[in-house]
Amino acid sequence: MQKIYIVEDDDNIRDMILYALTSAGFTAEGFSDGDEILNILEKSPPALLLLDIMLPGKDGISILKKIRESSKHQKLPVIMLTAKGSEYDRIKGLDLGADDYITKPFSVLEVISRVKAVLRRSEGEEKSSLLKIGNITLHPDKRSVFSGDQEIILTFKEFELLQYLMLNKNIVLSRDKLLEEVWNFDFGGGSRTVDMHIRALRQKLGDSGKNIKTYTMSATKSRNKT
Repeated sequence: MQKIYIVEDDDNIRDMILYALTSAGFTAEGFSDGDEILNILEKSPPALLLLDIMLPGKDGISILKKIRESSKHQKLPVIMLTAKGSEYDRIKGLDLGADDYITKPFSVLEVISRVKAVLRRSEGEEKSSLLKIGNITLHPDKRSVFSGDQEIILTFKEFELLQYLMLNKNIVLSRDKLLEEVWNFDFGGGSRTVDMHIRALRQKLGDSGKNIKTYTMSATKSRNKT
């Protein structure tokens, strides 16, 4: 069974999610302290992490940043739990590589649905053949990317974004379309998230990043394609 970790300092919320995950067939473990989870991840990484933003010790944003900076855990799927109205935290979490977010209050059915959706994407159930554009080669099965002979280390969401762009070569894609297909939800502050990930991809790909082109449609709208 797939193992899910939930980091939430509210005992009632944590126990509710643990019960729902266990009932859905997952192995679930709960933690209340932000400082504790980083040590746990080193010893026994899960298939997915549910991470509250407001925590004692290290907050969720700091933990997410540490995870994405780690070569060992940077592809770990992470769903952030955020308070209603904390738009800034949601944007920051997505910019740092969170795979999804759930706003409190939420239903256990929503949690299970989001967890299953992110796991499906991370496991690559819908795999495609090798993709190559210019000097960029993407291996969906291995989840690896090369620029020439050099392997490029991408976060989970950066990989999904690049794969989607390559699958839609020479097609102009709006920010809203990228947010819908890659992030799998409609988020009002998403344009900044897309721009941040496009910028990160270009930087990591170096000279090959020129294959990702941005077309400005107006002062507030732009589109991307490879």
